[in-house]
Amino acid sequence: MIEELLPESVVAVEAHRDDPLWDAPLHPEEQTFVARAVAKRRREFAAVRGCARRAMEKLGVPPQAIVTGERGAPRWPDGLIGSMTHCDGYCAAALVRVGDLASVGIDAEPHGPLPDGVGATVFLPAEAERLARLAGQRPAVHWDRILFSAKESVYKAWYPLTRKWLDFSEADITLSPHPGGGPAGTLHAELLVPGPLVGGHRLQSFDGRWAVRDGVVATTVVVPHA
Repeated sequence: MIEELLPESVVAVEAHRDDPLWDAPLHPEEQTFVARAVAKRRREFAAVRGCARRAMEKLGVPPQAIVTGERGAPRWPDGLIGSMTHCDGYCAAALVRVGDLASVGIDAEPHGPLPDGVGATVFLPAEAERLARLAGQRPAVHWDRILFSAKESVYKAWYPLTRKWLDFSEADITLSPHPGGGPAGTLHAELLVPGPLVGGHRLQSFDGRWAVRDGVVATTVVVPHA
């Protein structure tokens, strides 16, 4: 599903709970980051890195350790950028050569309603109004979860370009479903703070896509070179 939401230049690998990647081994450098974690957290940490290493192989890059850097961002091999995500029973990684995109962000969430109270602290008033309209049109879709995932993807695309925090309230995201189709569509994020400089041009918006399949919400954001 993730691969279908990204340009052809991006290599994406995903794994569900029954995939052998879910039992992928960790490199010694990675083990220190989950030494005290519970078994579930360790498996997710390993599985998503297994996905990333398989993506490296597809790009012709020797598989290597992926350690955690500042604010939890993964450190990629020279010449690559990417993003990883995992939720209960699902994980994915997306990698691309630095010459093909400026940044990429992906996120996956279970397709269910957000816990009570989360939306009130995460969504802008305008976003909440748009969610209410979408819920009236397609009540079977958990739009709040899709928007939450979109905000995560926006942040993952933002951070490598700025090395700064982006609050949930600092991006106003509009979800647009494909007319007459299944649960899939596009997203547009207006940045409410000064955006990153890409190729000497300041970007004030990001664009991406979303889809729901097999109980999983997936969102992606790609930032092209100016």
